[in-house]
Amino acid sequence: MRDAAELVMSTQEQAVASWVSYLNQLRIDNLFSALGGQDEHLRDALTSVDEAIRKIDLEVVAANRGGQHGMHGFIAEIAEVGIGNARQQILGREAVYQWVNDNGPVDLMRDGVEIQQKFVAAGGRFSLGAIAEHLQKYPDFVRNGGRYQIPRDYYDMIQRLRTCSPEEASAQLTRSGDGPSLRDWQRVQAFFDDKPVGIESLEPSALEYSEVQRDVYASTMAAEKDSLRSTDRALRTDIHQQSAPTLREGVTAGVTAAVTAGGTAFVLAVVTKRREGKRLNEFSAHDWIDIAGRTGSGAGKGGVRGLSIYALTNFTTTSAAVAGSIVTTSFGIAEQANKLRRNEIDELAFIENAELIALEAAVRALSSFVGQASIPIPIVGAVIGNTVGTVMYKAVASSLSKREAALIERYLEEQRVLDEQLAAEYQEMVARLSRSMSEYLGLLERAFSPDVQVALTGSIELALGLGVTAEEILDSDEKALAYFLD
Repeated sequence: MRDAAELVMSTQEQAVASWVSYLNQLRIDNLFSALGGQDEHLRDALTSVDEAIRKIDLEVVAANRGGQHGMHGFIAEIAEVGIGNARQQILGREAVYQWVNDNGPVDLMRDGVEIQQKFVAAGGRFSLGAIAEHLQKYPDFVRNGGRYQIPRDYYDMIQRLRTCSPEEASAQLTRSGDGPSLRDWQRVQAFFDDKPVGIESLEPSALEYSEVQRDVYASTMAAEKDSLRSTDRALRTDIHQQSAPTLREGVTAGVTAAVTAGGTAFVLAVVTKRREGKRLNEFSAHDWIDIAGRTGSGAGKGGVRGLSIYALTNFTTTSAAVAGSIVTTSFGIAEQANKLRRNEIDELAFIENAELIALEAAVRALSSFVGQASIPIPIVGAVIGNTVGTVMYKAVASSLSKREAALIERYLEEQRVLDEQLAAEYQEMVARLSRSMSEYLGLLERAFSPDVQVALTGSIELALGLGVTAEEILDSDEKALAYFLD
């Protein structure tokens, strides 16, 4: 009965370890999957920008499309598509922009929304004049859901001037020189007063007016690629943080282990009482108190086991099977230590029992590991491996003869003597190395002394110490002159 109970408990312990390992593996699998997906997102985003650069180079700059004054408009359209799509793709979303490229009323399409882009500096009206002309030609553009897109810096300036009161405009805006003027404010106010388009029908481009000019677009796109890589690094950091072990998951592991261990302890306690010949309806209050105590103790140990295994497997390089055996060994040795303090066993028995506990735990860990590798089904492989390995170990251990036990004891004694001998030799080697290093450092100190005479003498000693023959050392004026003048 005792061996069966131990087998049940060890199986339950390794099942908990296997379950924690499964949780960890799921988190690691999700991490690698997310990082692999992010690799693809970065590749797609950079490809969108590179494709935009290629189109600008071949279809706009090389073809001189738009001429000197209109080329930047086509550059802006293609760049908006490439950058807009890339910023979505780096986040794992679908591309949203399409370049219409038919010289019609629509320049871009974004998720079904028609967009007319206006990058116009002429007239100093922040592209509003070009919007007014487009509205005259296509009066239903806004009513049909179309939107006007202007340089980001133009949009910011329009927002500032549109919300500026007459008093603020008179006090803050210049009539000439740098910065927005009072005339600029008047133009913006007149546009929104007179034209059938509100600010809600305007939107900022991803780029400013100066960033799409022929001589700077390449650096603009290069900067965008750097920005995408920076975003990618931040996203990868988030992925790593999200895949890190958490207190919540650790508590879940502890609670689950506590419930499992408590349930196992309860069943074993009831079975023990039943084997004593008692029926359930014959259990006394004392029996139930004893069962409750064993159940509580089992649940407590299970909770500590679950948390400990979770911590060992996540914060140290320890496998779940080994972590489970470490916890089991710790509990077992702690129990033997209590017996030693209560004088129930002597020191020799304590050492022997501790060794046996460690050996059994190691066998269980190895068996569980092999079983999980052979049967790659979470928990099942570990349970089967632990059961088979434990049964085999018990069978072999019980069949050891006195002669074999004596051989093992003699082997252990030989190992102890060898350990002592090697330890002594090791200490002697360390002492010799220390003396040699001290002598060598002394030679170096004299060889590089600021005192020339000491340095010369020290250099000779250093050369001799390093194995240079006396004939090759320049330790006299005659040897030095012969060496340099021959």
